[in-house]
Amino acid sequence: MILKQVKWLGDSRERLRDFPDDPRREAGYQLERVQAGKDPADWKSMPSVGLGAKEFRVRGGGAFRVIYIARFAEAIYVLHAFQKKASKTPKPDMELARRRFRALIRERRQS
Repeated sequence: MILKQVKWLGDSRERLRDFPDDPRREAGYQLERVQAGKDPADWKSMPSVGLGAKEFRVRGGGAFRVIYIARFAEAIYVLHAFQKKASKTPKPDMELARRRFRALIRERRQS
């Protein structure tokens, strides 16, 4: 089976690496599922970030989120990874994901 490449935008890779061990391993497993063309175990669509953006949830020592877009043939783009501490996703995290999404779309249109 061929897995799609993962491309990390901004500091998303470093943020995921800062997750505690168990959530980090689970996030890696869920990303591998996405690479294989499957859905993560616990996900939702994030249209407020951009068309095709999704978020998967990881629990264990807290609530962790990874926002990504997998609709392009060449790669999965990880827009943002963070620990969620409130019931609603914090506005700065949503804005960061939106900015990265818009930058990705602009870059794709120019090339």
